[in-house]
Amino acid sequence: MDDFLKDFFPKVYRRKQEHLHETDYCKYDSQILTLFTSSLYFAALVSTFGASHVTRNKGRRASIIVGSISFFLGAVLNAAAVNISMLIIGRILLGVGIGFGNQAVPLYLSEMAPAKVRGAVNQLFQLTTCLGILIANLINYGTEKIHPWGWRLSLGLATVPATLMFVGGVFLPETPNSLVEQGRLEEGRKVLEKVRGTTKVDAEFADLIDASNAARAIEHPFKNLLKRKNRPQLIIGALGIPAFQQLTGMNSILFYAPVIFQSLGFGSGASLYSSVITSGALVFGALISMALVDKFGRRAFFLEAGTEMFCFMVAVAITLALKFGQGVTLPKGIGIFLVVIICLFVLAYGRSWGPLGWLVPSEIFPLETRSAGQSMVVCVNMLFTALIAQCFLVSLCHLRYGIFLLFAGLIVIMSSFIFFLLPETKQVPIEEVYLLWQNHWFWKRIVGDGDQFEPDGKTGSQV
Repeated sequence: MDDFLKDFFPKVYRRKQEHLHETDYCKYDSQILTLFTSSLYFAALVSTFGASHVTRNKGRRASIIVGSISFFLGAVLNAAAVNISMLIIGRILLGVGIGFGNQAVPLYLSEMAPAKVRGAVNQLFQLTTCLGILIANLINYGTEKIHPWGWRLSLGLATVPATLMFVGGVFLPETPNSLVEQGRLEEGRKVLEKVRGTTKVDAEFADLIDASNAARAIEHPFKNLLKRKNRPQLIIGALGIPAFQQLTGMNSILFYAPVIFQSLGFGSGASLYSSVITSGALVFGALISMALVDKFGRRAFFLEAGTEMFCFMVAVAITLALKFGQGVTLPKGIGIFLVVIICLFVLAYGRSWGPLGWLVPSEIFPLETRSAGQSMVVCVNMLFTALIAQCFLVSLCHLRYGIFLLFAGLIVIMSSFIFFLLPETKQVPIEEVYLLWQNHWFWKRIVGDGDQFEPDGKTGSQV
């Protein structure tokens, strides 16, 4: 928003008003401006390790509550900001909220959901994130017309979801897995019976107790992640998927959709309107994934959407190479074409790497390493999110349309990663996922066919 740029980034504002050949791709190349975005993710990266300790020892709800309080304080500080320092500190507090929220919420959803609908339930996390992005864009579209303090209202309204998150954390029950892990067996069984709607939960409850006993025997869960039996979860869940989720280029488009559209010649209002359309496509993609992921499976969505995303990135790059960068506004038809292509890309991401990037890691870790594994997921995700956020605008400036070809190449690599290394996890009980590694053509050479839980060197099946 112009009022925001005038107050905090006057150099960027002046450059935005220029329309010279050399600034078409470089209008927003400001490391301080990108630090405003990326500081949130660097803070989330660091805070997730503290969140792991809280989640494991105090429960999933405790992390949700801590995250909501940090969100609230960050939103208040951002809305009241009078200098860059207040903005950055507010963003850091928001980042702490993300670190705790992203650590606990996917675990909470996966542990509460029955196996047959776990994919759909877990994707409520992604759906509500997408709805938040859409609502935020609609708010921005409205508050941009309120001068000169509309941006304060935009940032301050983040206190509303923070308050709802706090209320939910206070009143929702703790997960059965967490209660059993804390030794509260009777309470854990009652919650399990309540969320399953039946008293016939003996087998599932026995699995939880076995997994919890193994988990308690692990003194150093992060160190345990490095063991051979956990190598698939480490490489796929903790490193590969969260890194690749950001390397799709999607978050660059989401973070900077108004910036991209303004750089491509759209006016300020038109660029916000275009980003509303883009985030609407993200919500629609999440709904498609929720409805169909437990029917068609995780791999099918990853691979089909990956093919589409590659084609769309190449189309954007070719269009910009032929029609953009000459110091003139893009023709209306070309602008509309780019918005459509970007929306189709977002739709493909919204039903694949977006929701599945959180779903698959949350369902493949055994209980003994689940909170540590989820922390690694959030840490790697936030690291790459922050790096992409910090580097995208300068990369757009120097690589120009080539940045989209780079993302296209990365999409080919990540789709190959899924094709060769990820087994299908749909409708597999969360405590039996380890059997998939023992039967996989590649991973069985690493994990062997022994029991998943061997804390004291003994064997014994939990199934």
